[in-house]
Amino acid sequence: MNAENEIYLDHIAASPVRPAAVETMTRLLCDGFGNPQSVHERGQLAADVLLEARSRVAALVGADPQGVIFTATGSEANNLAVRGIARGRLKRSNRIIVSAVEHVSVSEPARILGKEGFELVVLPVDGHGLVSPDDLARELGKGAALVSILHASTEIGTIEPIADLAALCRDAGVPMHTDAWGTAGAIETDIAALGVDAMTVAAQNFGGPPGAAALVVGKGTPLVPLVAGGIQERGKRAGQENIPAIAGMGVAAALAAEELPRHAGRVNPVRDRLLAGIPAAIDDVVVTGHPERRLPGHASVCVRYVEGEALLLFLDRAGIRAASGSACTSKSLKGSSVLEAIGLDAATAQGSLVFSAGPENTVSEADRVIEALAPIAARLREMSPLYRKENDDADVQ
Repeated sequence: MNAENEIYLDHIAASPVRPAAVETMTRLLCDGFGNPQSVHERGQLAADVLLEARSRVAALVGADPQGVIFTATGSEANNLAVRGIARGRLKRSNRIIVSAVEHVSVSEPARILGKEGFELVVLPVDGHGLVSPDDLARELGKGAALVSILHASTEIGTIEPIADLAALCRDAGVPMHTDAWGTAGAIETDIAALGVDAMTVAAQNFGGPPGAAALVVGKGTPLVPLVAGGIQERGKRAGQENIPAIAGMGVAAALAAEELPRHAGRVNPVRDRLLAGIPAAIDDVVVTGHPERRLPGHASVCVRYVEGEALLLFLDRAGIRAASGSACTSKSLKGSSVLEAIGLDAATAQGSLVFSAGPENTVSEADRVIEALAPIAARLREMSPLYRKENDDADVQ
């Protein structure tokens, strides 16, 4: 791989691991072994590392360190939230409310609970992907064990009005979880300000290592563990903690919190150039997501008459790394449920592209992407029967 000419615009899937996190993890992997549950010196040193990382992750989201439950992935944290809280409140209600634009690690466990006897309610969204507070209020009136609505969509970048939605849940006495995979380290995610009872964060989205994530829960939130058999993580997630990865997550969380006030200013020029430049250079492009309530550095479009996967392959040959939707479903060959939920037809949704910038990206790189993408789209459309049919029909008219 020629890294010198590479343009990496897939930070929403995985960001480069920060050098300070790598240094910390390397030191611990070489000479930091020890089980935090052991009473000897090495065990206590590992416990101290775990404690410091817990405090740093908690600080990133304004939470009590005691509420941080480390997991291996954001998907595990989402599963723990949905299944754990719903089961913990089963005596109060068997209804679960999620939105139509959730990541599959929320929608799928909710669907599984539906097969176990829970009633699953899926809230619709508007054309920008926003959940309506009125729709949520109406469903809360029928009772619920849990509401889970993502903080922002990693596919279309739309930021949900979580504080407004959480206030409705609080008035109804229903705990709310939000998946902050795409937002922690990118925008303010203060758990108290948002008013949510549980939040998922993942290290690799703010420069930490893959394999480290957390579910942050507020005091008194009921939670039945998915993995039992140990006292780790206050009995909510059994199994020895991955100390090096968690320490790396803690280092990255501290740096992300420090850089947060400057983050949007660094990545938004790239986002804005892409969102303006791609539709200007290519006909029949649909910009997806909200025009204002949008993740910093996030640009998403659908190029009509071509497949996003083909666009990605040609972009990759040009050294440009992007995505075509959620990384967790990109190889499933299924249509995007998020794009379907915002009302796009299946043919248009097939041309999905997602660009997510990091601090190292520049506006000149965005210009190179636009310059490369236009001829690729034109070449693929020459081979598209649908495109030829549309243009032949237009010529006849």
